[in-house]
Amino acid sequence: MLFYVPKLVLIVFMFGEDLIRLIVGAYNFITNTYFEGNTTQYLPNRRKFVSQVALGLAVIPFSSLIYGMFKGKYNFKVITHTLFFDDLPDAFDGFSLTQISDIHSGSFNNSEKIEYAVDLINEQKTDLIVFTGDIVNTKAEEMDPWIHTLKRIRNPEFGKYSVLGNHDYGEFVSWPSEEAKLNNFKAIKGIHKKIDFNLLLNESVFIEKDGERLALVGVENWGHNFKKAGDLNKASSNVSEKDFKILLSHDPSHWEHEVKTHKDHYHLTLRGHTHGFQFGIEIPGIFKWSPVQYVYKQWAGIYEDLGQHINVNRGFGLHAYPGRVGI
Repeated sequence: MLFYVPKLVLIVFMFGEDLIRLIVGAYNFITNTYFEGNTTQYLPNRRKFVSQVALGLAVIPFSSLIYGMFKGKYNFKVITHTLFFDDLPDAFDGFSLTQISDIHSGSFNNSEKIEYAVDLINEQKTDLIVFTGDIVNTKAEEMDPWIHTLKRIRNPEFGKYSVLGNHDYGEFVSWPSEEAKLNNFKAIKGIHKKIDFNLLLNESVFIEKDGERLALVGVENWGHNFKKAGDLNKASSNVSEKDFKILLSHDPSHWEHEVKTHKDHYHLTLRGHTHGFQFGIEIPGIFKWSPVQYVYKQWAGIYEDLGQHINVNRGFGLHAYPGRVGI
């Protein structure tokens, strides 16, 4: 990215100038040859000013990517949303939850920053904490140095719940045997218990308060372009159509392709997966752009359709590019 992104900026400007030079050169050739009868230099020289501007603009993505690797990667933010539902049980008016997603513990290298992030989670003092998948990059052992730190995430009144993401199935590396892969998957599922999260595997639980309840439904990963282990019907088998439902799932494409048109009404879906591409421009409430929006319709923040809401978390950790720029 450091090598190619600045070059792409240069190409746009230099090639754009070349097109203009070509048009001017063609005009000069026609007018000089057929109307004036003389020959000159048809093609104008490059303008130094344009080259300098192109170089100056190319520095911006280069310096931004460097900044994202050293500063932006741990620039943790709390983003707060207040949602309203006409059919929310009265007992849950004012109910609050904290969602974290995409820990990707194999990418951590600064314990002080991760401790700070856990403190930030605990400061919210919400009623419920949920985690929506990708606890590691691939291998369960990536989490070993961070168990104690993430176990510090407080246990709120209504508990801590989690689901799996596409990286939790160990499908992005070659394993010496199928048994090794299965053992890794078993160990990854065991991580959730070690940090006091209740892992929901295509199942649901009820959160009860003052004689009323809401359903918390957790499905395994279901992605349009990734593993489809999630079974929404199985996960909701003990939930009635009238229950107020919060769905935990990892990949937002699941909402677009199955959830929002499902016969059951899932009031709120919480997801992650996109990381907001870890690169983009975001001015809260005014402007938001990232290349990932050309792949996912829902990629960061709250969206509403057919009377249902989805929140796509920008991610706790990192994957691939070891930084964050603007997201």
